[in-house]
Amino acid sequence: MTDSVQKKSRSRADGRPGKRERLVAATARVVYRQGVERTTLADIAAEADVPVGNVYYYFRTKDQLVEAAVGDHERRLRELIAALAELPTPRERLRALVEGWVGERDLAVRYGCPFGTLVSELDKREDEPARLAADVMRLLLDWAGEQFRAMGRGDDARESAMALVGAYQGMSLLTNTLRDPEIMVVQGARLLEWIDGLAEG
Repeated sequence: MTDSVQKKSRSRADGRPGKRERLVAATARVVYRQGVERTTLADIAAEADVPVGNVYYYFRTKDQLVEAAVGDHERRLRELIAALAELPTPRERLRALVEGWVGERDLAVRYGCPFGTLVSELDKREDEPARLAADVMRLLLDWAGEQFRAMGRGDDARESAMALVGAYQGMSLLTNTLRDPEIMVVQGARLLEWIDGLAEG
């Protein structure tokens, strides 16, 4: 795609996102609700309010849209990490992460974890979207590991990061399966206690 097309796609006089950006965001939303396999280009076009014929101007296949949606997840994760960096201590950053997860419990009831559900579906495939999704998950694990390391958990920082992210994925799955948001509240509180204990220990 040329620079001029990208610029045209990115901005409009009314401030509305360009078609490409709307298509990427729509893909992330529709795939979250329906899964990759059940989602069609027509579903995405309707969600983005873009004529289906225009989709092919930006993306030739659904897989290209899924790749772009994974990239959007990465962008949002990097923005979250940058926002969390404003907090003064790793303990506060980890706590804010968990509190954010718990704050999304109503969505988890309906669809599970926005990124975890996508990763689990793509994991059944051996292609570029699956590789990119794994890289985004590693980004979260690496960041969490850095926070635990900064809290003095040098020997087991990586294991602590795995435990944190694994606990989140597990409680999201249970919340979704049992349709019970209280699971996120209770398990989130346990994670906060665990983080506090590690910071104080």
